[in-house]
Parts: sequence; C-alpha cells; structure tokens
Amino acid sequence: MRKMPGLPKHLRWGVIGATLVGAALAGCSGVPVPKEQLAVSQSAVNEATRSGAPEHAPAELRAAREKMDRARQAVKDHEYERARRYAEQAEVDARLAQAKADSERARIAAEQVQQSLEVLRQEINTTSGSRGG
Repeated sequence: MRKMPGLPKHLRWGVIGATLVGAALAGCSGVPVPKEQLAVSQSAVNEATRSGAPEHAPAELRAAREKMDRARQAVKDHEYERARRYAEQAEVDARLAQAKADSERARIAAEQVQQSLEVLRQEINTTSGSRGG
C-alpha cells in the first residue's frame, strides 16, 4: 500500500475504498445494453420489409433502417440510453411502414374486387339485355 502522508490510517482505507468504488461505478454506466429492444426493433424492420414496405412505404422503412444504424452505432459508443431511444424510434417507424404497406395492399385488393364486380355487372346487363330483346 502506498503511503499517504498526513492522513490517519483509517482515513487512508476510506480513500482507497472510495477510489475503488468510484472506479467500479465508472465502469458501469448504470444503463444496460438495450439488447432486447434492438432485437424487437430489428424484427419490426424485417417484418415491414416482408410486408411490402419497400414498395408501399419506402420513406418510413428508410427512416427505420437509419435509426437502427444509429442505435447500433450508439451501442458501439457505449451510449446505451441513446441506443435504446433510437431503437424504439426505429420500431415505431417500422410499424408505421408495415401499417402503410398493409393498408395499401388492402386498398389494391378492394380496388380489384370492385373492378371484378363491375365486370360482372356489365356481363349481367349484357346477358339480360340480349334475352329480353
């Protein structure tokens, strides 16, 4: 143990203890790596991609991917709170992209059904008109 002139022995141990505790706390930021949020967010981005977001909600999907990249970089920089926030934002953007893609696919399907119904109406009108004549 190094001599600390001018300090009584019991205070020296206090200084040493405080130094060790401070060093231990400095090594832990208190905020854990947001592994679960990163996984959930990445899953949401993947699902949005599979749901047609690249075609129907490209801006939202791009925003989600960019925020995932920022979250990963924040983890590398040991900025875990910032990483968690970016991952949460990425999840929201990905879910919005998926919702827009799902909505657009539903709109297209409804439009196709409407067109089919119109074709059927025309056929019925044509058929009933030729019989009545």
